[in-house]
Amino acid sequence: MKQLIKNFKKYRFLLSELVIKDIKLKYRRSYLGILWTLIEPLLTMIVLSVVFSSFYGRNDRTFPIYVLSGRLLYSFFSNATKSAMRSIRTNGQMMKKVYVPKYIYPLSSILSQYVIFLISLIVLVCVAAYLRVKPTIHLLEAIVPLIILFVMVLGVGLILATLAVFFRDMEYLWGVILMMIMYCSAIFYDPERVVKTGNGWILQINPLYSVILNFRNTVIYGQGLDLNALLYSAGFSIAALVIGLFMFYKKQDQFIMNL
Repeated sequence: MKQLIKNFKKYRFLLSELVIKDIKLKYRRSYLGILWTLIEPLLTMIVLSVVFSSFYGRNDRTFPIYVLSGRLLYSFFSNATKSAMRSIRTNGQMMKKVYVPKYIYPLSSILSQYVIFLISLIVLVCVAAYLRVKPTIHLLEAIVPLIILFVMVLGVGLILATLAVFFRDMEYLWGVILMMIMYCSAIFYDPERVVKTGNGWILQINPLYSVILNFRNTVIYGQGLDLNALLYSAGFSIAALVIGLFMFYKKQDQFIMNL
């Protein structure tokens, strides 16, 4: 652990440069550039709100922000884990030429996506203000699910980055899993409909849904954190991080030979 902290301090400048590079590459040759961080979730929210509010009969004025909050958190989870999964192969040439702690690559990929995600939350604030969603003291608790989400993504990202080096099909398999996670996260439908069918366990075993639930509770409904969801998502995130670090450090010396 001491060596990990020492390396982090030593290479923090490189880490920040890689984060900036990833963000610039994402929006290069785009006329609107980083503005798409705000425009894309807003347009997605409008489309999903129009389609699903009528389909599911949701007339609640907070439905757009309900959809937007779920979509933003899921998009970060999806984009960051996919980016981390590709990070070792993408930086293979650099790894062969220059020594850098290998965890820097998935970490920088995740941090760049996290910065983009935090910027996109500006849209959430604007939509909440437009819909006159009144903030409460519980809004301060929203930082808790955001931290848990980052730890979750880091753990899952390290696991995927390790597996993807040895199993190239992992990228395609993860795409299918992400689609399943999306439909099991109650992003654009009322979870009560699933509970009434007796399939509420599908939501309960999904740690990402637990994060989204607590984020919505604090931001939209002015409620405190759901303790069960908090403990489950935090426990899963810590376990994923421990497993991810163990796998990554166990296999990192074999990365170059398998690129």
